[in-house]
Amino acid sequence: MPAGSLFLLYAALYGGYGALSPFLPPFLEARGLDASEIGTLLAAAMLVRLAAGPILGRLADQRGAVRGFLAAGLALAAGLTLAFLAGSGFPVLLTIALGQAVATAPLAPLADAVALAGGRNGAAYGRIRGAGSAAFIATTVLTGFLVGPFGHGIGLLLCAVLFGAAALVALRRPAASRPPSLRGEGQAEGLDEGGFRLLVADPRFRRLVLAAALVIGAHAMHDAFAVLVWQGAGIGPRAAGLLWAEAVAAEVVVFLWFGSRLVARMGPPRALALAALAGALRWAVQAQTAWLPALAVIQLLHGITFALLHLACLRLIVEAVPEARRATALALYGTFGLGLASALMTLIAGPLTGALGMKGFWVMAAVSLSAVPVARSLARIR
Repeated sequence: MPAGSLFLLYAALYGGYGALSPFLPPFLEARGLDASEIGTLLAAAMLVRLAAGPILGRLADQRGAVRGFLAAGLALAAGLTLAFLAGSGFPVLLTIALGQAVATAPLAPLADAVALAGGRNGAAYGRIRGAGSAAFIATTVLTGFLVGPFGHGIGLLLCAVLFGAAALVALRRPAASRPPSLRGEGQAEGLDEGGFRLLVADPRFRRLVLAAALVIGAHAMHDAFAVLVWQGAGIGPRAAGLLWAEAVAAEVVVFLWFGSRLVARMGPPRALALAALAGALRWAVQAQTAWLPALAVIQLLHGITFALLHLACLRLIVEAVPEARRATALALYGTFGLGLASALMTLIAGPLTGALGMKGFWVMAAVSLSAVPVARSLARIR
């Protein structure tokens, strides 16, 4: 796919998420769901995404149709997002949410597989992914302004339009067919043996997923409870919002400008280790103080703890995994290295925050630091 089309694809995909993610809970509340029902719906959708992502990624690899699966998932996600606007009552909204979770589960891994196809280098991917993050910020801000006059449903409508546009971009050119030798391999080995078993048996792939899980999982307490901790320390919602925006802006800077060059210069294992060390520093500072200038400084580390980590992991996957199994690898990385790790650590972070307050961030610092030896060991495995 041409670079211009990829920029449009990522801008529409992540722009859609920016319009949807922050505004779906208040939309559900406006439809009469209470806090418990909203929590149940979101948790159930998360579990479905974790289960469906690897399966759909593997099916896309088997059929040599990564772009087709991506376009179909985007189109289905757009339709189901619109269905929210017509739904009411917990059973109906839950059913729609579960269907949408299946549709959205493979979108990010499949988009990454398309972006990394054909030997595209890390610098090109970083710019494309950075455009997605920038679009997320832009649509989140835009939707926030539109909610007042139009209600929370405007975010879902905008998301559906953007997902639909992304589906059209994904289909702009026919996808290349799989090389014959790999096509036969996928059909003979089946869903499990052709992809999952080979990847799980690869020690390098296992360790990069573990390193990512530890570093990303350590973000869980911040993502779920930082604003509550900050409010308890006297930091108002406006300042908290600016801190979040600063973190995403740092992510965009790393994706767009120097992240890929840094990975190329250091090598992916060392870049992963740097991300883990940056995470340990970030959470250690947050465990010690709620002084606003200190928080503003450490938010800049998000560019290292997420964007640099993601670039390093994708470089390792490109080096270690043939293109015919790459959608499977990216789906497993997204499911276990990012999604499941975040979900499990969020469950731990709740009681931790209740018991220790901001001192609980010391545990997150230790979790991130434990990824350093795992990351360094990747340099010894070929």
